[in-house]
Amino acid sequence: MQENSRETKLIPTLGITIGDMNGIGPEVIIKSVLNQRIFDLVNLVVYGHGKVFSHYKNLLGVDKFSFNQTNSPDQIRHNRLNVINCVEDVEVAPGEETKEAGALALAALRRATQDLKDGKIHGVVTAPINKNNIQSDDFKFPGHTEFFTEAFGKQDSLMFLCGEQIRIGVATGHISVAQIQEKLNADLIRKKLDLMLQSLKKDFGIQKPKVAVLGLNPHAGEDGLLGNEEIEIIRPLINDFKEKGELTFGPYPADGFFGMASQTKFDGILAMYHDQGLIPFKTLAFEEGVNFTAGLPIVRTSPDHGTAYNIAGKGLANEQSMRSAIYMAKDILASRGVLD
Repeated sequence: MQENSRETKLIPTLGITIGDMNGIGPEVIIKSVLNQRIFDLVNLVVYGHGKVFSHYKNLLGVDKFSFNQTNSPDQIRHNRLNVINCVEDVEVAPGEETKEAGALALAALRRATQDLKDGKIHGVVTAPINKNNIQSDDFKFPGHTEFFTEAFGKQDSLMFLCGEQIRIGVATGHISVAQIQEKLNADLIRKKLDLMLQSLKKDFGIQKPKVAVLGLNPHAGEDGLLGNEEIEIIRPLINDFKEKGELTFGPYPADGFFGMASQTKFDGILAMYHDQGLIPFKTLAFEEGVNFTAGLPIVRTSPDHGTAYNIAGKGLANEQSMRSAIYMAKDILASRGVLD
């Protein structure tokens, strides 16, 4: 990892896991680095396979794109994309779900995770996986968030969706709607709210963050008419945090909260379940939004979109979310003081 001779700060080396090679991951990675100025800020190492990028370079007709094949982050070139082969060979099939793509995605994750643990890279950006074809004896997780949480020995983390004007975390993440009421309790909400507050302070440099908490039920329970969770669980927790000096408010009815653009008044918003948070987030910040896993000792970000098989290899994918994920990882590392 290289020190910037022009400044006193390090230029961070970020790993990018290739995700599903048959989705739009490779395309948005390529498009993100076409402007060479990105390498003034970060060194980039993709965990995947060089054959994938050669295939998409030709398919998309991106003549000015080039990459450096390497075996380790210790041997990278600092002015271009570097690629580490994580399997022996691959066959790329844009738009298709294949076992081979899942195997490469898992191999890339495992190699990047080990390099994170060994200190060879500063952080990781994950391109989208197919949560079906990656499943194996070595990967039995609903997504990246749970994988990295276990890999780095944490009991809990926060799925934190971040954009220029909005940050939303979710109390319950990748579980079925039928499980929400079973899983949602005072202890869980307390942990998630604390993780959000600590992340806003440490990762985003907000000394006194202002956080809104959404209700679980329609109209935030309508004073018990539509459910008691707000009265019995959520409101008392919010008051507990207020007594500790935190700026926590709510519970707010989710529909009215976003309908009145109240998100602009808060540094963070805690939603009770996945779609309650991700539907408004993707509506408001889809092109530039980033999925950040808060509460871990390492920095992991990701674009907020999926594999998008329907447009894979067609040159239609928007790279802004991937580029934002790269820059956000760099900014969080700086906020944590890792680059000093």
